Amino acid sequence: MSANAKKVAIVAVVGLVLFFLITKPTQSADVVHNVLGWLRDGAEAIVTFVRALFS
Repeated sequence: MSANAKKVAIVAVVGLVLFFLITKPTQSADVVHNVLGWLRDGAEAIVTFVRALFS
């Protein structure tokens, strides 16, 4: 993938995200909340694994 194609892809993704943030803010907030919940759950699982590994 060339550098120009990467720039175009990044601009397109940022534009799409901004579009959804502006047109559907409640649904966008729900998506962000869900993603952060998944990340938290994953981090807790890793911490539990490491604690079990060294205890």
